[in-house]
Amino acid sequence: MRQYERQIFRVAQHITQNREDAEDITQDAFLKAYEKLDQFQGNSKFSTWLVRIAVNESLMRLRKRKTSKTVSMDADVQTEEGAIPRDFAEWRPNPEQNYNQAELAEILRKTIQGLPPGFRTVFTLRDIENLSTEETAEALGLSVPAVKSRLLRARLQLRERLSRYFHKKEGQPA
Repeated sequence: MRQYERQIFRVAQHITQNREDAEDITQDAFLKAYEKLDQFQGNSKFSTWLVRIAVNESLMRLRKRKTSKTVSMDADVQTEEGAIPRDFAEWRPNPEQNYNQAELAEILRKTIQGLPPGFRTVFTLRDIENLSTEETAEALGLSVPAVKSRLLRARLQLRERLSRYFHKKEGQPA
């Protein structure tokens, strides 16, 4: 089970956008998998079955939470690895590069978070977690063409939203 823990956590965190929820969902997914192990039919990889459980748990958590559309500007952005020290190596980017990289990461995170849940989930599993189209379809209970369609639409929405942001940013005075 340890080999799947990070993947399940990342899936849950990408869907819920909340570290604490993702930790709870990871535990719940493993518990549910253990309880329902006799229902695993072996038609798919075990990891795909486990991801499907985590996706379902994450979506149920979102429905219960009724997520708001606001994002706190004061809240820290935590990574799975925790805080990364910035002053121990000379080859690291300078403070301006760090800021720009962090700003870009936050823009990407918010843009992905702004996708409709169905598109965001497919995009997360396929492009962030690197599941195959077939594994994504199986994990979400969708057909392969439906996954391809949602993935294309998610990518197009991301491209449109990001290009609008960067075109607007380029036109602003420095």
